[in-house]
Amino acid sequence: MSTPRIAGAPISWGVCEVPGWGYQLDPAQVLREMREVGLAATEIGPEGFLPTAPAEMAKVLADHDLSAVGGFAPVLLHDDDHDPVPGISPILEGFVASGAEVLVLAAATGSDGYDSRPELDEQSWKTLLHNLDRLTDAAAERGIRAVVHPHVGTMIEQRDEVLRVLDGSAIPLCLDTGHLLIGGTDPVDLARQAPERITHVHLKDVDDALASRVRSGELTYTDGVKAGMYRPLGGGDVDIAGVTAILQRHGFDGWYVLEQDTILTEAPSDEGPVRDVRASVEYLRSVL
Repeated sequence: MSTPRIAGAPISWGVCEVPGWGYQLDPAQVLREMREVGLAATEIGPEGFLPTAPAEMAKVLADHDLSAVGGFAPVLLHDDDHDPVPGISPILEGFVASGAEVLVLAAATGSDGYDSRPELDEQSWKTLLHNLDRLTDAAAERGIRAVVHPHVGTMIEQRDEVLRVLDGSAIPLCLDTGHLLIGGTDPVDLARQAPERITHVHLKDVDDALASRVRSGELTYTDGVKAGMYRPLGGGDVDIAGVTAILQRHGFDGWYVLEQDTILTEAPSDEGPVRDVRASVEYLRSVL
């Protein structure tokens, strides 16, 4: 079995594409701390976190002894009047030039943030599923693996929506243990049900008491994050060891990305977010 590959994500340091998300740390600090806790690679993060020019991006990553895994791309998929393929082409070109492997697609609502979403009719679902397969093919033509990321506040969030994607398209899954649990899907059950479809993993642990308040609508997703809904691995209610055991048993050879959504209100006065990332790295290595 191949050695598990563990990467980081800027969102664990509070770096996010959502306007007004919170205080944004300097990329140099984030990348330095990723390497200090023993991570080998990073997802690329939101626009502006790394240089857009591939050669400059590659240099910044090399200076911190990191490689690029790929990145998260919220894309409008359900609108008949919008073709998502042309818009994704520049991202794919950057991935090829920087050696990144994985395009992590989320089914965007068309609005900023993750606190509300529309209902889709049957035609919109047909369009969404068709576009997932089109983007899978467009990425594969460039040697990039596209995966779809069930995500709170997107068009693929709840269990029936995840199953609809499994049944209606061929795209592999990004198994995000946190977003799945918040959306009502047990990540262990999904890993057991469809291990062959899972080629990329975002690992989060979750305080399920807070998650239930997000599911019920009592809290918005953003408020849940602010309240500490995401916990270091091993500190919440997700069976991280169970998920990884199933995937390893089925020969999973993709990336385990540590991704604990965090919102900073100001520059940290102490060690900051890296403390929780370090705890997650240590826990994950212990269960792998």
